[in-house]
Amino acid sequence: MAEFHADLDTKAQITPFFDPASNTISYVVKDPNSDACAVIDSVMDIDYAAGRITYDHADEIIAFIQENNLTLEWLIETHVHADHLSGAPYIQGKLGGKIGVGENITVVQDTFGKVFNEGTEFQRDGSQFDRLFKDGDTYQIGTLDVTVIHTPGHTPACMTHVTGDAAFIGDTMFMPDGGSARADFPGGDAGELYDSIQKILAMPDETRLFMCHDYGPNGREIQWETTVAQEKEHNIHVGGGKTRDDYIAFRTERDAALDMPKLIIPSLQVNMRAGNLPPADGDGKRYLKVPVNGL
Repeated sequence: MAEFHADLDTKAQITPFFDPASNTISYVVKDPNSDACAVIDSVMDIDYAAGRITYDHADEIIAFIQENNLTLEWLIETHVHADHLSGAPYIQGKLGGKIGVGENITVVQDTFGKVFNEGTEFQRDGSQFDRLFKDGDTYQIGTLDVTVIHTPGHTPACMTHVTGDAAFIGDTMFMPDGGSARADFPGGDAGELYDSIQKILAMPDETRLFMCHDYGPNGREIQWETTVAQEKEHNIHVGGGKTRDDYIAFRTERDAALDMPKLIIPSLQVNMRAGNLPPADGDGKRYLKVPVNGL
């Protein structure tokens, strides 16, 4: 892509919403010059043991948008999440807006369509989403310009969304004491992840970085905002000039010791469908599959 230049004078109004069940931070991003807004990485609640879907987290975001008389223009997924279910279609049904994701959703759909033995009726062309973003694409939230940067490695479809001095980086990195995302899911790649992190760290030092997750390492309070400068200096996985080869070796060894996310099976089936549940059977019931030894 062409060299990216951030407009540090532009300040979107950003409101975070933390979901403690999945340690996810969703955001409402408002244009300061209009009532337009976007929602980034929303959550649909699931009691997996009971097979029960609820919408408390999404309803909180909906209430905020309605109480502030905002107009929802976009529902953005930074990637296909493996640790929570998207609430985007539920919010869209209440407030409108377009659902957007990276164009490599098609790679994810093809990979996990096979893992979950989906039939030919499952479309693997990204058509479940309203917009598929390419590297360097732009869109608007009211008068805010947003640039989309392809940052794969955690998944093939990971994208960073940059508006003004703010970048929403999904799972590419965490807060400095949290390090970086795993790269061992199908389609992940530690070398690609290192390269993507370097794209983010090449932004101006003052650029604010917003996390999709935080786990409060060592018992600290949950946080979701840092800067490029802080990540470059203090990130425990990539800070201080760690080389690509060193990072690949570290990431590969670390990932081999990690457990799978507890919600990976329902999350992937739902999120590759833009947050929609699998289609109902002839009796109107919906089911999630568990692939035995498939992940």
